[in-house]
Amino acid sequence: METKSIVRALAAIAHESRLEAYRYLVQAGPAGLPAGQLSEMLGIAPSSLSFHLKELVNAGLLSSRQEGRFVFYSAEYAVMNSLLAYLTDNCCGGNPCSPVKVDACVAVPKNHS
Repeated sequence: METKSIVRALAAIAHESRLEAYRYLVQAGPAGLPAGQLSEMLGIAPSSLSFHLKELVNAGLLSSRQEGRFVFYSAEYAVMNSLLAYLTDNCCGGNPCSPVKVDACVAVPKNHS
């Protein structure tokens, strides 16, 4: 992944609403979710959500597809994995990082507030 793409992706998810929407879409799997359902889940007005989703699509983190009168959004897992690979390249001082050796790395606590 090129540095400009990495910066664009990180900037896109550096907003509370976009990050939350992205996480829902990652959890939804390859089928994704229709925009209306995502709007309800997040409690965000459709027009505001549309703006946020456009930012994530422009960053390459999401894709959209039209099915009838619905627009479905889904995570681009290859882009997500490339971003994670870049962020964890040379992680942990060259020691393998895995769930078993998570104590070797600095763990970031999940914030569910």
